[in-house]
Parts: sequence; structure tokens; C-alpha cells
Amino acid sequence: MGSKSPNGEFAARQLKKKRKNFRWSDRYYNRRMLRLDEKKDPLQGSPMSRGIVLEKVGIESKQPNSAIRKCVRTQLIKNGRLITAFLPGDGALNLIDEHDEVIVAGIGGPRGGAMGDIPGVRWKVIKVNGTSLKELVYGRKQKPVR
Repeated sequence: MGSKSPNGEFAARQLKKKRKNFRWSDRYYNRRMLRLDEKKDPLQGSPMSRGIVLEKVGIESKQPNSAIRKCVRTQLIKNGRLITAFLPGDGALNLIDEHDEVIVAGIGGPRGGAMGDIPGVRWKVIKVNGTSLKELVYGRKQKPVR
């Protein structure tokens, strides 16, 4: 007869303990548990955030494309961080002025990164002064004056 406490190499208790330790070598588990991406993320894990437009900027697209993508520098209200947000749609830049209140969301690139040929831009503008930017671009709505 062996001992009454299950301390063998393949006892469930040992297997569970080992598995717990080995999980830390998984890159995604490690980043999730230490909340590294939430600390780095200006939106702090939320899907959208409000901000104030500081300036309009044009960002050159990466090779092999050649264009100036219209973006805005935005200061987030929740934590004061500055981000660059893309303006989707033809003529969207003309509908936005400085000091407008915008709502930004992720642009939908791989693993929360930049999308397409816009280097370093990870967010897009969804609303301007509470009105959908898409509706403004299509001319279905008028921009409200704050």
C-alpha cells in the first residue's frame, strides 16, 4: 500500500499545478493576465470613447499606395491622452472643425492594430457632436452647432 496523500507525478493535483505554471509561457495568456494591452490602450479596454478635436492632419499612406489620408488629432476626455483618428468617407474632413466633440472606435485592424495603408492610426471617428459621421457624409443630416 502506498501513502494516503496523492503526491505522485501524474496525480491530478500535480497536473493542475504544472498546467497552471506552464500557461505563463503562452504569450497571449501572459499579456491578458498582466493586463498589458489594457494599460497600453488609450481607450482602456472600452470599445468607444469621446474626445475633442485638436487639429486636422493628413497622413501619407504606406507603399505601394500614394495618398494623403485625412485624420484628426483628438484628446480623449476620460484620460487626456492624445490619439490620431481616421476620418472615413469622401469629404469628411470638411464636416469636422477644431473643438468638435467626436466619438472614436477601433478601426478593426489585426489584433487591434492599424488597418490597411494608414501607418500608426488605430482608431476611426464615428460621430461628430452626437451625429453619425456617415449620415453627414451622405448628406442625410445636418451637423448640429454646439
